[in-house]
Amino acid sequence: MQADGFFEGLGEIIGTVIRWIVDGLGWLFALFATAGSDFLDGLSRALGISPSFLGMIALVIGLLLLVAAVRALLRRAFISGVIWLLLGLWLLSWLIS
Repeated sequence: MQADGFFEGLGEIIGTVIRWIVDGLGWLFALFATAGSDFLDGLSRALGISPSFLGMIALVIGLLLLVAAVRALLRRAFISGVIWLLLGLWLLSWLIS
């Protein structure tokens, strides 16, 4: 009888600890998800774009095109730098307006 009570109590303690850890991790991930969602909403509202997944991908691609333009211009590849710059600005202006 005592063995059943001991193992039942031990199982209850371990279950409580596991439940506490899972609840804590759930709270932490919910906090990060809320922060990320609020960041993307604020970013899209400031730029005047929709906060959709495709809109964010287009924004990232446009910024990468601008980075490629700057890198090309620093390498003194002026023609490719201007092409990358025009493509990046075209994409971002299409996205923002």
